[in-house]
Amino acid sequence: MKEGIHPNYREATITCACGSTIATKSVNGSYSVEICSQCHPFFTGKNKLMDTAGRVERFNKKYGR
Repeated sequence: MKEGIHPNYREATITCACGSTIATKSVNGSYSVEICSQCHPFFTGKNKLMDTAGRVERFNKKYGR
C-alpha cells in the first residue's frame, strides 16, 4: 500500500436526537442523526399500520382482490 494517500481513520461518536450515543470509527469525525435503532418505530416494535380513509378496502373493491 502506498504511504500518505489514505485518510485519517479515527474514533467518532454518533449522537441521536433521542440521546443515544454510538461509538464507532470514521474518517468524517463525530456527527449527529435524527433517528437511530433505539428510537426508530421499526426496531422498537411500536409502528402502527394505519389505513387512512379505507384506501385498502377501496383498492380491493375496485380491482376485485
